[in-house]
Amino acid sequence: MKRSNIIFAGFMLFSLFFGAGNLIFPPLLGMEAGDGFGPAIIGFLITGVLLPIMAIVAVALSEDGLVSMGQRVHPVFGVAFAVIIYMSIGAFYGIPRASSVAYELGFKQIFNVESSLVLAIFSIVFFGITYLISLNPKKIVDRIGQYLTPLLLLVLSVLVVRAFFTFENPGAPAAEKYTGSPLVTGILEGYFTMDAVAALAFGIVIINALKDKGAETKGELVKGTFGAVLIAGLGLVAVYFSLGWIGRVIPGGSGLEDGAEILTHSANLLFPAAGGLLFGIIVLLACLTTCVGLISACSRFFNEIYPNIAYSTYAGIFVLIGLLVSNLGLDLILELALPLLVFIYPIAIVLIVLSLVERVTGESRKMYQAAVFVTAVYALYEVLISIGIESETVSLLLGQTPFFEQGLGWMVPAFIAGAAGYGIDRYKGRAANGKKRKPAVQFNDDIK
Repeated sequence: MKRSNIIFAGFMLFSLFFGAGNLIFPPLLGMEAGDGFGPAIIGFLITGVLLPIMAIVAVALSEDGLVSMGQRVHPVFGVAFAVIIYMSIGAFYGIPRASSVAYELGFKQIFNVESSLVLAIFSIVFFGITYLISLNPKKIVDRIGQYLTPLLLLVLSVLVVRAFFTFENPGAPAAEKYTGSPLVTGILEGYFTMDAVAALAFGIVIINALKDKGAETKGELVKGTFGAVLIAGLGLVAVYFSLGWIGRVIPGGSGLEDGAEILTHSANLLFPAAGGLLFGIIVLLACLTTCVGLISACSRFFNEIYPNIAYSTYAGIFVLIGLLVSNLGLDLILELALPLLVFIYPIAIVLIVLSLVERVTGESRKMYQAAVFVTAVYALYEVLISIGIESETVSLLLGQTPFFEQGLGWMVPAFIAGAAGYGIDRYKGRAANGKKRKPAVQFNDDIK
């Protein structure tokens, strides 16, 4: 397999992760962390970069990707959870969110117009372009990795390089939430990007892209995936650090409330005549590449599950869903999607970690079942809290675990439950080191 194909696949993976949400998180962290910027950005990179990379690797090492990861809990759970992941992070959230953010933070920055008719026209044009780029999945690496990603990086570099030579570090105290432990707060901020869920969806894109570029064996596929995630990871580290640093040193940032305002203000300071245009182009490119990746991921997944419907038909369906949902408005999309994402994200992280741990410990079904069950209990209660339903008794009971107040109360109980499940299987002789399970679902490798 050519090294250039791995490089372009890495560029593509970088662009798939680097959506508008990822664009605006680091600057706000930089501004709020103040003198604690160093440990805060390190924490952010742990969960905002390392965790998604672990997810891609876990998908690549699994026999049939995300489905087989879930089938270690139960065959039905494997398929059902994968469908939920692709429909939630893709069709009903990620895809319409990308379009809405592109309109709110990109298009309106350039043209300064707003109406329901303009939003509808923009959505049609945006999804029309997305559909055309997504139509041939074998060309995704070429179109994103060779063209869109370099263009995005070029425009970002103009902003970042100018900021490095213009802004000075004034030194500022940290916001209250960063005063205690900026590293832990940074970890939580990276966690809340929920990129690990997106990584599970993007896994199929990078794997099939490498297959299309000549990866014929499992070894070549794994090697290509490691190369691509290394390139994407280094790119994300560099960009996140740079954007966070801009938030850290931007002058006159005390009245700014979010990352979008910070970057817009910095663009206007650095390029008074074209700041809005520059920021708008960055947002549009970031949202376009993410949307293309999500549509391709969802379409390829469902084409493999049910190949009687052509890939192009699935792409059209997801484009149509995205077009309709995006016109509901960004605030409503986020409000409707939050409870579902709060539920699936902890379970997804547990599956990722266990899939990698299993490479060392060997297979153990009870390890998966116990860890996922306990995690689901905590995640379900977090969903109830997110919609305003909270029990003082249940909170008192579950709240005894570490990090419960931060929404991470599931971590320690999941670890204990997983260890107990593994111990039970070992005791009964069911944990098999090095033994590979036959996948319950066979996928079709060809795009119809």
